[in-house]
Amino acid sequence: MSIFSFFKKTKTNGGEKTLQQLLNKLRQSSDFITVEFAVNGHLLAIYYFDSLVDPKVLQQHVLCHLQNDVPKNPDIKLEDLQKIIPIQRIEVTNDVQMIEEKILKGFVAVQLQKTDNRVALINIANESLGLRSNNDSENEFSVIGPKVGFIENIGTNLHLIRRQIVTPNLVFREMELGTISKTKVVVAYIDGITNKQTIETVIQRLENIHFDIILDNSLIDQMLSDNSNSPFPLFISTERIDRAVSALASGQVVVLCDGSPYVVIGPSTFFDFFTSPEDYYLPWILGSFVRLIRVFGIMISVLASPIYIAVLTYHYEMIPKDLLGTIIYSRSNVPFPPVLEVLFLEITIELLREAGARLPTKVAQSLGVVGGIVIGQAAVDAGLTSTIMLIIVSLAALASFTAPIFKMSNTIRFIRFPIILFATFWGGVGIVFAVCFLLIHLGRLQSFGNPYLVPFYPLRIRNFKDSIIRFSYSQTAQRPTFLRPLSLFRYNPAKAKQKDDIDE
Repeated sequence: MSIFSFFKKTKTNGGEKTLQQLLNKLRQSSDFITVEFAVNGHLLAIYYFDSLVDPKVLQQHVLCHLQNDVPKNPDIKLEDLQKIIPIQRIEVTNDVQMIEEKILKGFVAVQLQKTDNRVALINIANESLGLRSNNDSENEFSVIGPKVGFIENIGTNLHLIRRQIVTPNLVFREMELGTISKTKVVVAYIDGITNKQTIETVIQRLENIHFDIILDNSLIDQMLSDNSNSPFPLFISTERIDRAVSALASGQVVVLCDGSPYVVIGPSTFFDFFTSPEDYYLPWILGSFVRLIRVFGIMISVLASPIYIAVLTYHYEMIPKDLLGTIIYSRSNVPFPPVLEVLFLEITIELLREAGARLPTKVAQSLGVVGGIVIGQAAVDAGLTSTIMLIIVSLAALASFTAPIFKMSNTIRFIRFPIILFATFWGGVGIVFAVCFLLIHLGRLQSFGNPYLVPFYPLRIRNFKDSIIRFSYSQTAQRPTFLRPLSLFRYNPAKAKQKDDIDE
C-alpha cells in the first residue's frame, strides 16, 4: 500500500490518526530524519525527509538558530520561532493531515515539547535539485525572436511569465492533482480579458480529475479534452514563453504543471497549430507567405500518396501523355500494386523517424540521412518500388514536418493511412469521402466548448485577419472574437495607423 493512500484520512481505534502514529509510519523510510536535543529541561524535536530538504538552509537557518537562540528564551512558544528563524511563512498547526502533506513536500516540522501535538512547519524544500539550468526552447526552434523556454520547475515558469506580463491583473490559481504525486498545477489568465466562463470551465475540469500520479502536462491535456477519441489535439502544448504570453494576452487560459517543461493553452483552434510565433516577428507579407506554405505542405503530406494510388489504380486518363511514358518505365520492374509500394515506403520512413527519435542526436542524424538514401536506392534497384513513388512519399514525409506543433505533425502522419486505404478501395471518390468525413469530424470538435474550425465554421469574418494569413498590425487590433474576451481591443487601431514625422 502506498504511503500517500495509507494516510488519506485513515481511522485508527475509532478516531483520526494522531501525530505520533504519523511519525511512526514515516520512520519506516530510511531518509526520514529525527533530530532531538535538550532545551530548557525538555526535548526539542525536528522531523524531515533528508532527500527533500536543502541541507545548507537546514544547517545555517534552522538548526543553528534553534540550538543557539531557543535556550536563551525559556518561555518561547512555537509562534515565536518566526522571530528567531529567518524564513518566511512558518505555520503552526496540529492538523495531522496538513503536517503529513507539508513534510512530504520538503517542510521541516519542529516540536518544542514531546507532549505537544502542535508543530511549526518551516519550508526548506530543495527546489533546484535535479533541474536543468538551460531553458532554451529545443523542440520549437525559431530563427527570429526569443529562445527562452519553460523548464521543469513551475516556480521558474511562473517567474518567466510574470516578468513578461507586468500587470496586477495576471492571476495564478494553484491546485493539487494526483492522489499520490500531489502535483502542483497552476491556471494562469489575465483578469479583465479572459472570459470568466472559460476560466470556470478549465478549473472545474481540473477539479474533476481523479488520478494517482500526474507526471507531465500531456496527461492533463488528455483529461481536459472535450473529445478523447479524436486524433486531433484540442489544446496547444508549447515550451515557448512568447507563445504562452501571447495566448494570455489574447484571452486564452494557460495551464502549468510542476515537473513539465510544456504548458497547455486553450481554447485552441485547428489553425492555431499552423501558427508560429515567428510569423509575428516577420513583416506581415512574409509571415503570411510562410503560413500558407505550412498549410500547403500539410495538404501535400495528407493527399499526395492517396492521389497517386487513385490515379494509377482507377483514373489512368488523368495522367498527361508526356508523363505516361516516364511512369510506365519507372514501374516496369515493380511487381506490386501502388498501394503496397506506398505502404512499404511509408512504414519504412516511420521506422526511420521513430528510430531517430530514440537514438542520441548525432547517431540519429546519420541514421536519417544514410538510412534514407541506402534503403531508398536499394528498394528501387530491387524493384520493390518506383523512383516516382519514392519521390512522392519522401515529399509527403518532408511536408509533415512543416507543422510547428509536434502533436499536430503526429496527427497528420496518422490520418494519411486511412485516406490511403480509402483511395485503394474507391479511388478518387474514396478520397472525397475521406476528406468529407474528416471535415465533418473537425466541425464537431470543440476546445473548452469553443468551435475547433472557427473562423471557417462557424463563419467569423473578422477573425480571418489572423488565420491562414496574417494582416498587418494596424488591421489586427481586436482579439479573437470567438474567445469572447472581456476587453476586445488590444490597442488603439487609429494610433497604430498614425505615422507622424517630427518637423525640424
